[in-house]
Amino acid sequence: MRGFFGMGVEGGSKPMNLGNLLRSAHSFGASFFFTVAPHYDAKQVKQSDTSDAAKTLPLYNFDNVEEMVLPKGVQLVGVELTDESIELPSFRHPMQAAYVLGPEKGSLSPEMQERCDFIVKIPMKFCVNVGVAGAIVLYDRLISMGRFPGRPVNSRAAAVPLPKHVQGGQIIRTKKD
Repeated sequence: MRGFFGMGVEGGSKPMNLGNLLRSAHSFGASFFFTVAPHYDAKQVKQSDTSDAAKTLPLYNFDNVEEMVLPKGVQLVGVELTDESIELPSFRHPMQAAYVLGPEKGSLSPEMQERCDFIVKIPMKFCVNVGVAGAIVLYDRLISMGRFPGRPVNSRAAAVPLPKHVQGGQIIRTKKD
């Protein structure tokens, strides 16, 4: 899969959920993880991050939204349940993205929502915890951007195989006057 992504949380306060989100981000291949104005005990986060992501995944902690620095070209995608949000199944994930979720007992701040290039929502009746929401978003990124065989048209049919990759010829680009 081309591109890269990071995962983060604003104002996270439940260390077990934060550890779960960190482990999921690591498992799905995140390039980095970040927190903005967090309120948690790092020792407790390690209890649910059984992958020990902090040893192999860059972690960034920002005191507020204004201090948050993302890699050049990255589009920020907020995950928030609002009427205006794009439903996740209809969303085209950016090649270079950073996903940010809000705290368990609240929403993304107005400052964070203003900073987002997109705001998506998981079409559910009510919110789930931040770890579960993050895993759903990353799974959606994986299945929508990855190269997988097509799903069968019914439960008894075989999966539609991927066509064999064909390497094209050399493309020479010349400067036009």
